[in-house]
Amino acid sequence: MFAQDIQNNKVKGNGYNFIDLFAGAGGLSEGFFQAGFNPIAHVEMNPYAARTLETRSCYYYLKKVNNLELYYDYLRGSVSREDFIRQIPKEVLKTVICEIMSKQSLPGIFEKIDTILREDGINQVDVIIGGPPCQAYSLVGRAQSRHMEIPMEQDPRNSLYLLYADFLKKYNPKMFVFENVMGIKSANGGATWRNIQSYFKRIGYVIDCKEQNSSDFGVLQTRRRMIIVGWRKGSKCLGYPEFDSVIPDTTVNELLQDLPTLTPGKSKFNYGRTRRSAYVIDNGIRTDIDVLTLHQCRPNTSRDIKIYKRAIQLWNNGHQRLNYNDLPEELKTHKNRKSFTDRFKVVEGDQQCCHTILAHLSKDGHYFIHPDIKQHRSITVREAARIQSFPDSYFFEGSRTAQFVQVGNAVPPMMAKGIALGIAKKLEQEAQIENDQLASGAVCPVQKTGT
Repeated sequence: MFAQDIQNNKVKGNGYNFIDLFAGAGGLSEGFFQAGFNPIAHVEMNPYAARTLETRSCYYYLKKVNNLELYYDYLRGSVSREDFIRQIPKEVLKTVICEIMSKQSLPGIFEKIDTILREDGINQVDVIIGGPPCQAYSLVGRAQSRHMEIPMEQDPRNSLYLLYADFLKKYNPKMFVFENVMGIKSANGGATWRNIQSYFKRIGYVIDCKEQNSSDFGVLQTRRRMIIVGWRKGSKCLGYPEFDSVIPDTTVNELLQDLPTLTPGKSKFNYGRTRRSAYVIDNGIRTDIDVLTLHQCRPNTSRDIKIYKRAIQLWNNGHQRLNYNDLPEELKTHKNRKSFTDRFKVVEGDQQCCHTILAHLSKDGHYFIHPDIKQHRSITVREAARIQSFPDSYFFEGSRTAQFVQVGNAVPPMMAKGIALGIAKKLEQEAQIENDQLASGAVCPVQKTGT
């Protein structure tokens, strides 16, 4: 029995519920959904990402009512978005709140979430998840700060955690997950991290922060993130979960093998005859009914193709990386010969994990070259999404540039699912204690947080 039963809560569907802040394209939310959690609301300011969240919400609704054919008609382009959305109940779409979070906008956002809670009869928010935009904390961003108009230490994004905390004070969840980059602990000489710890403690939460790597959650990518977990003071069992390590016996090449081969500038929207790998099947990345989308690659100049082939040959013949300075002069176009000499990098196809997928993919694909020399191109949005562990049914809205940004900024859903399962286990342990207290007549009231 869940804690909601004790408090006579009514939640949407089965399982715990959550609010997703700074939701992006929904990678973190997708993992929690796959783990059995139910979304109350997603708050995201980017209109393309918000549309992606809407589309994914439609997918889950249509799956629930056994009408996924409408969803796939939309992906095929045989149904316009306007006609598609018209057939979706408004209560499905209302969970996506596309607004910039600020002190001025929070009352309106709270009102929308309160309406959802009231209409759905939900009395308790179990978990809040999300992570503020990370540029203000990132090590790379700090290195580039001298070129920016606003120094990194004065970046207003440093204090976005205060808006996150406002949601904690308002909805008093049992736990929260605050995801961010590795540099959050050292940003501004450590002052930002000290402020976060102090403030969250003041409003009634104990927090812990540990480095997690997506490769430990079965994702075929090395992606190191700081995962901060908070829980109410005075709880019996809540705390930082232990996450089970999952190391799959496969390679990146096997992850991508059933996607059609492409050359620069080409696209295909039907799967080929190559079989799906066991990894793809077992993790639900591609099902029998999926429609192939977003498998279109950039055009490349003849110079780029020559460079790509050199980089692929080096990697596939001994795992050597191309150094820009080693290129023939006729292939060099950059004046900078001292930094970023690894600007052309091949995805590690024969390895269990490749290097981190980044939003920089939206600018060019030189750092993410497909390992097949016959294709001599950068990876597609669909390939990047697969490396991030998104299922093929996940559709990213907007231009290709906007799609790459969404994929590159996302938390891998498989990693998020592992985190969510750990959170659920803690909540279940806490619920069991509360149930035992209820059965014995020694009921402890839910502790309220301070302000």
